[in-house]
Amino acid sequence: MDDIIPLIKCRQLTLGYGSKDLVRDLDYDVNAGDYLCIVGRNGSGKTTFLRGIAGLLKPRSGSIELCEGLKRSEIGLLPQMTVVQKDFPASVEEIVLSAFQGKRRLLPFYGRAQRDRAMECMALTRTESLRKSCFRELSGGQKQRVLLARALCAAERLLLLDEPVTGLDPESAETMYRIVEDLHQKGMTVVMVTHDVDVAKDSATRVMDFDSISVKGN
Repeated sequence: MDDIIPLIKCRQLTLGYGSKDLVRDLDYDVNAGDYLCIVGRNGSGKTTFLRGIAGLLKPRSGSIELCEGLKRSEIGLLPQMTVVQKDFPASVEEIVLSAFQGKRRLLPFYGRAQRDRAMECMALTRTESLRKSCFRELSGGQKQRVLLARALCAAERLLLLDEPVTGLDPESAETMYRIVEDLHQKGMTVVMVTHDVDVAKDSATRVMDFDSISVKGN
């Protein structure tokens, strides 16, 4: 049996907004090699938990510990798509390369390594043939795959997905799920919020149910 190696340890974790706690006193580990699906009703705290892991929401109490040398810069996040994102007037290549904006420091251009990584991520998400296309003219499924490529530019070790197939037609959703499964098979640790219980049962190595905080798997 393979050793279980935690990448993230949550201890007595409480997260919330305003006067409301959505995650309370949670003890949970995200392990290296996981394909963890998070399910539950709307408002149960799934996205809140994901934002906490991504470092976008500070714990009210308890802790989120990054383990095995994991850095925030090695975590990629694909949030739910916004209206502004859908209509962004830029090329696919520019959208994907924008993942590196925070890492360019004072340089006015992208380096060769960044461009190579962007091309690699577009290949992994089957969007390399679209790289010169205008993002806002793409289909919903194509747009989501481009944003996944952007998230991958940061996701060296951990990929966080928040309902990545919302609003997609069945064929586009199936393509997205296949890409995520391929990424996991290549060694990426994946944490995905989803309402698709069948996908969670069939593909996930573990399932976290926020309605009961119950866990399937080891």
